[in-house]
Amino acid sequence: MTQHATVNDHMTYTPGDGAPLVIPVGPVEVDLSAANSATLSWTADNGAVGLAAIPLTQFNEYLRQKRITLAK
Repeated sequence: MTQHATVNDHMTYTPGDGAPLVIPVGPVEVDLSAANSATLSWTADNGAVGLAAIPLTQFNEYLRQKRITLAK
């Protein structure tokens, strides 16, 4: 089930073996999977669509730190 959330502070994801990339501050959609990951999607200011999959443990840490908040 897709949830709406807001990125409030610095968050990153690492695609493959690459360097960490920033998830922009602002609204995102979050899909939690049974495979212990969270997929975040967003539209950047320039209209580009972003997509990132992060481990569920990292997502929960970001929640605890209030870097991301789920909409109620």
